[in-house]
Amino acid sequence: MTTGAEVLLWVVVPYVCLTVFVVGHLWRYRYDKFGWTTRSSQVYENRLLRLGSPLFHFGILFVLAGHVMGLGIPKSWTEFVGISEGLYHFMAVSVGTVAGVSTVVGMSILIYRRRTVGPVFTATTKMDKTMYAVLATVIVLGLVNTVISNVFGHYDYRDGVSVWFRGIFRFSLHPELMAAAPIGFQLHALAAFALFALWPFTRLVHVFSAPLGYLTRPYIVYRSRDDQLGSRKPRRGWEKVK
Repeated sequence: MTTGAEVLLWVVVPYVCLTVFVVGHLWRYRYDKFGWTTRSSQVYENRLLRLGSPLFHFGILFVLAGHVMGLGIPKSWTEFVGISEGLYHFMAVSVGTVAGVSTVVGMSILIYRRRTVGPVFTATTKMDKTMYAVLATVIVLGLVNTVISNVFGHYDYRDGVSVWFRGIFRFSLHPELMAAAPIGFQLHALAAFALFALWPFTRLVHVFSAPLGYLTRPYIVYRSRDDQLGSRKPRRGWEKVK
């Protein structure tokens, strides 16, 4: 029997966080378009950024792809196309571990850079610090859960967590499945939904930005550097300094 605490944690909290995620982005785009940016700090320091940023971003892309496959695609679908349980777990351990380690290393470099480079640290807001803390928690817990569940094999999240997660979007709720999951998966899920709630109010909004305006923007007009500036001849005393 489902308890009130289970409904609160695994039904109410996810829907509240997802609502804040959607409404928050609409509000941010409506009232803070000029703040819809990564707030880049490349001008302050470039060496560590060139190392940490690619590691983090490429790693997180593979992590996202793994979550889409593990949470969004039912086990029966992967088996239907010929991906056996053993092959799936091998891919999850090998690719998932490499992607997770890359993400953690890249994020560590970026946090170290933000903490030790004076101008970058000065430009870091309280919301940035909160976001980094929650994001780091989500990534580390996810990496630990991936290794434990696939190496030791004591829990198959695709029969529990994945079914619960897909049910949120289909309004087919199964809080009892998440309540029966190991504590590591529970903490990972709660931290992930906390990140979703914070997302609209941080620099993470740049994920939904694309430079589509560059395709339709007008040409830039360049003017020649002649001796006469403008259509009038300059008055005496205002000659061009060479």
